Order: sequence, then structure tokens, then C-alpha cells
Amino acid sequence: MPKETVLSDLPNVLEEALRLPDPDQLAKRFSTHKPRILLLYGSLRQRSYSRFLSQEAARLLEHFGAETRIYDPTGLPLPDGAPTDHPKVQELRELSLWSEGQVWCSPERHGAMSGIMKSQIDWIPLAVGSIRPTQGRTLAVMQVSGGSQSFNAVNQMRILGRWMRMITIPNQSSVAKAYQEFDEAGRMKPSSYYDRVVDVMEELMKFTVLTRDVSGYLTSRYSERKEDTEKVESRVKLKAI
Repeated sequence: MPKETVLSDLPNVLEEALRLPDPDQLAKRFSTHKPRILLLYGSLRQRSYSRFLSQEAARLLEHFGAETRIYDPTGLPLPDGAPTDHPKVQELRELSLWSEGQVWCSPERHGAMSGIMKSQIDWIPLAVGSIRPTQGRTLAVMQVSGGSQSFNAVNQMRILGRWMRMITIPNQSSVAKAYQEFDEAGRMKPSSYYDRVVDVMEELMKFTVLTRDVSGYLTSRYSERKEDTEKVESRVKLKAI
């Protein structure tokens, strides 16, 4: 069906919503501040390998020029187990809004991500009013395992990243027998696993720099523009009554 026919059959609200954001605006913005990366890990153990891996990732990201924050999930209540103004919930949500990219790192528990990891993600809503705390942000996923290499946790987190409307990078890290890969100080030993973590953080930096100024264009959706336009028209009609 020709484009003219499609548009001619639509009311004004839908015709306006069908207009894509102007791509000429993409070349007019270029941030100069350091990319802001939030790192989440999924264990409260004193010797937590997901925390060690997140700290190693943060060091690499800072080496590549990023500003990083690592969220400590200690004291975060279970989802729906406390009001949203709980200090740990507010801290997490504010950090998510601050971020331009994120790293999620979870141990594998019973073939899945940990409950602590899932709780953090569940406390970050898809939207708060008109603000979306995760949409358009880049995401890298990593996991640590006590046994042989597995990809169950990273696969689950990829699904959640898509649900949270994030730009999940292709590369990922899965560290098997993590207890062998870190020294007493919690630093990761040289290995092919470490090399993969370097690759993942480098790729996250590149994707973040390339997309952070255009995430609004990349994530603009017809259905959401339609909804916003209809809300505006409804308010105008109410004022006219």
C-alpha cells in the first residue's frame, strides 16, 4: 500500500505519531563527559566473586575513560517488601538514572541468576512518570560459576535487558570455577577469562559512546509517540470544555 494512502486514512494524532524523529539532529549532539557506567553484582558473601568481577570490570572501564559506580545491594529489601522511598531503593533508582550504561554480574544459582541480582533489577521500574530509568542505556552481562562454564545466568539477564529496553551488547563473560580465578586480594588472575572481560568492557565503552547521544532516537516508538500525542489532545479538549 502506498505511503500516501496509509497516511490519508489516519486521524491527525496517528499521522503525527508516524513521523520519525529528525535524523539530522543526530549529528548535532556529542557529549564530552566521561561515559557513566553503573555496575550491579548478585551476591552478599564476604568473598563474593561476582563483586570481585564487577570491581575488575570497573577498573577496566575507568582505564578506558569511564566514570563508574558500583551499587552495594546490602540492605536492599525484597521487591514489594518496602515502600519505594526506602533509602536503598532510592539509591539504586538514582544510580540507574545517572547511568548511560550498565554491567550486570551474577553468580549462577541452581541454573539461574541469583535472587539478589533479580531483586535489584525488579526494583528498577520500566517508567517513573515520563522518565525511563533503563531505556536506551547500554548493558553488558557477566556471570561467575562454581563449576564448569555455563551461560544460564547471562542468557536470563539478556532477556531482562531486552525487557528493560536496554541496548545489550553482543559480547559477554562467563567465568567458570571462579574460586580459581581470583587471588587472595580479590584480583583476577591473568587468563583467557580475564581477556574476555577486557573485550566485553571495551565493547561496552564503544557502544555507550556511540549510542548515548542518540538513544532517544533509537528507542523512539510509534506506539509511545501515539500515546503521548493522544494525551496532549485529551488535555487540550478538556481545557476547551
